[in-house]
Amino acid sequence: MHAFEATQTYFNRATEHVEMSDSMRESLQMSKRELQVQVSFHKDDGSVMNCVGYRVQHNNSRGPMKGGLRYHHEVNLDEVRALASLMTWKTAVVDLPYGGAKGGIGVNPKTLSPSELERMTRAFVDQIHDVIGPDTDIPAPDMGTDHRTMAWIRNQWEKYHGFNPAVITGKPVEEYGAKGREEATGRGVGLLTFKLLKRKGRRPHESRVAIQGFGNVGSHAAKFLHEAEFPIVAVSDVSGTYYDPRGLDIPQLLRHTLMHKGSLEGFKECERLPGEALLQTDCEVLIPAALGGVITGENVDQIQARIIIEAANGPIWPDADEQLNERGVVVLPDILANAGGVTVSYFEWVQNRQHYRWSLDRVRQELDRTLSEAFENVWHTAQDKGISLREAAFGVGIQRVKRATELSGSF
Repeated sequence: MHAFEATQTYFNRATEHVEMSDSMRESLQMSKRELQVQVSFHKDDGSVMNCVGYRVQHNNSRGPMKGGLRYHHEVNLDEVRALASLMTWKTAVVDLPYGGAKGGIGVNPKTLSPSELERMTRAFVDQIHDVIGPDTDIPAPDMGTDHRTMAWIRNQWEKYHGFNPAVITGKPVEEYGAKGREEATGRGVGLLTFKLLKRKGRRPHESRVAIQGFGNVGSHAAKFLHEAEFPIVAVSDVSGTYYDPRGLDIPQLLRHTLMHKGSLEGFKECERLPGEALLQTDCEVLIPAALGGVITGENVDQIQARIIIEAANGPIWPDADEQLNERGVVVLPDILANAGGVTVSYFEWVQNRQHYRWSLDRVRQELDRTLSEAFENVWHTAQDKGISLREAAFGVGIQRVKRATELSGSF
C-alpha cells in the first residue's frame, strides 16, 4: 500500500462520522498545490549532482500552511502528498491556525558533505522561494534535516524577500529559533503516553516501554519517560535492538549516542538483538518512532504491546490498524501523538512575528497545555461515539477544516 492511499483510508473511515457532501469530501482530499522541481548543485569534486525536490501544499482554510522538509533517498511525491495531508489534520486536531504542507528532496544526506548539503539546500530554495513565506507556507525540520538546514533556508529566502525569520521554524536559537523546539516532538510523545496510560489506569513503573528509533524524537521521548519512571526495556536504531528486561540505563544510552554521532552501535550494557526484534518486544507500550509503514498485515500478529503511540508518521498500515482494533490494542494516532513539534513551531512563529522571545518554561507550559487539551478532546470524542482514538482525532481535525472551509464562502 502507498502512503497516500493509507492516509486516504483513514480519512474515509473518519468521515463516516462527519456529515459532509461528496464535493466537500473531494475538496478536502485534494492538494491545493503540488510542486516538483529539479535541484542541481556542484559537489565538492566539481561535478554536478541532480536531485528531485518536492513541496506539496495541501490546505490553507485555517491559516498558512505548515510542514517539514525531509532529505531521504526514498522521498517521492506520493509520500510527500500523504504527509502534507496528515499535517492538515494534525494542525487542526491541536487547534493551531495552520493548514498542512510537506516537502523533501530524494537524496541520502549521509552521502553528502556539509558544504554539499548547503549548496543543495540553497538550490532548492531558489526553486521554491516564491511559494513559501511567513503568511503562505512555513517549512520546518524533518527526517534528514535540522536547525542548520533551516538557517540556510532562511538566509537564502531572505536574499529574495528581506529579513523575516518567521519564514521558517526549527532554526537555531541564535537565529531566532525557539527554546525547546528540538525536544518538542519527543517531549509531546512522552507527555501523551503518560496521559493515555493514566486514562487506562496503568502506573508508570508497571508499564514497560519499547521505542523503535533513537533519533531526535525517540531519544527525547525516552528521556521524558525515564524521568517519569517508566521502565524502557528496548530501543533500536539501524544497528539493532538493545534490550534489557529490567529496564535500560537511558542516561548512559544518551551519553553513548552523544559520543558516537547519534548511533547506538557499540553499546554493551544490555543484550543486542536484530533490529526487527523491537516490534516483537514483550511490553505494555510500543512507540514506533522511525519510518512509516513498519507495522503491516504481515507482522501485526507479532505485536505484543497493548498500547501503541505513533511517534513516527504513518507507522501502521490500515489493514494492521484494523486488526489491532479488533484485538483491543489502543493506538494513539500520529496526528496527535507527534504534534508537539508543530506546536512549538507555532510558538516559534508567534515569537518571530512579535519580535519577542519566550522562556523555556513558558514554551513547555504552553506545549503541555495545548497537547493536554487536544488529548482530552479526542479522548472524550472517542468515548462518546464509541470509536477508536484514530477515528476521533481525524474526525476532530476534519470537522474543524470543514467548518473553516464553509465559513470562507468556498462551499
